[in-house]
Amino acid sequence: MIDNLPLFHAVRDRPVLVLGRGEAALAKRRLVERAGGLVIDDFREGLLRGARLAFIAHEEEELATRDARRARGAGLLVNVTDRPSLCDFTVPSILDRTPVLVAFGTGGASAGLAKHLRLRLETLLPQSLGKLAAALRDARGALRSRWPSAADRRRAIDAALTAGGPLDPLREDSADKVADWLSGTVQEQARGLFEIALTSLDPDDLTLRQARLIGEADTLACEPGIPESLLVRARADAVRQGIENGAAVEADAGLTVVMRAPKG
Repeated sequence: MIDNLPLFHAVRDRPVLVLGRGEAALAKRRLVERAGGLVIDDFREGLLRGARLAFIAHEEEELATRDARRARGAGLLVNVTDRPSLCDFTVPSILDRTPVLVAFGTGGASAGLAKHLRLRLETLLPQSLGKLAAALRDARGALRSRWPSAADRRRAIDAALTAGGPLDPLREDSADKVADWLSGTVQEQARGLFEIALTSLDPDDLTLRQARLIGEADTLACEPGIPESLLVRARADAVRQGIENGAAVEADAGLTVVMRAPKG
């Protein structure tokens, strides 16, 4: 179970209430403006203009608590700087590869930890990632024409985006290959049946290849005892099926991944 539901909230050209003074309030103002929102710094005006989000950045705890209660009572979702217990939502650390956004959140536990996780991944995700996302967005019509079936389309995209695939997201030149991939001049990786022999039931012990296969699987065939902490690595729409220990599995269309329980 997760403690928070991650959401991306569209605020472009919409009013957002930001109350407070000082560096914390300025930071929230810059964040709202960066997302295209209209900053409103007066409570009554914010309500009249239909604000649905409120950032409270008062240094005084009593004032912050009062305005948080007022805003929540008026139906707004509230974020209060440095006071997680008063928040309806928290603000993640954002890795920007627009239109790709990667958000790191700790539920208010440690903003510093979220920031350093983002900084680590900044060095891994190329700037061209946004260009690749835009190219795939613009290719939606062509994708539907080549693969009319949603299932076939999903499998084709999964094969292309896999590590080492023709559109591997970690390659700087992947965005430039979308047209060639759609035309069929770039070879796609084969699908089929793969087995994962687990050495542990700890998700942290998965190899990168195992984690990738689980995340891409169309069908996940699991021996008894595989915990949910591993199964959640799969897509929500992946077919799950149980198998007996040691039982053979036949591959369906797409990618079938068999997860074998640790021995002993």
